[in-house]
Amino acid sequence: MTLTEELNDFCRNSLVDHLGIEFTDAGEGYLKARMPVDQRTVQPMGILHGGASLALAETLGSAGSYSMVDKSKYNVVGMHMNANHVGSMSDDYVYAHASILHKGSRTHVWDIMITAEDGRKISICRLTNMLVEKS
Repeated sequence: MTLTEELNDFCRNSLVDHLGIEFTDAGEGYLKARMPVDQRTVQPMGILHGGASLALAETLGSAGSYSMVDKSKYNVVGMHMNANHVGSMSDDYVYAHASILHKGSRTHVWDIMITAEDGRKISICRLTNMLVEKS
């Protein structure tokens, strides 16, 4: 089973699944996903909700960290997230590409770019995850 298949299966019956987020590609230090822009992810004015974009970004960065840690020893939790919403969408899909910027022993920092299919920037995000030892 590939990492993307494992993550898609792991996220069934969660917010990730409800929003239609699908992991599409993974490699050394990066993870990609897409999310539909539809009735689940738009605001009442019919454009992509910033909160849905943040959910996509945090999902991607958290899953990236999760894939890098010893799951028997650590949980991954989001610690800080920021975003600049620089474009809008009213249909189709948005695509996210997360790249690790810092891989420490207790924290990971991810850069997540959300774009339209044509590459137009929608949101520019940064996520810091904390790796918490299981007790």
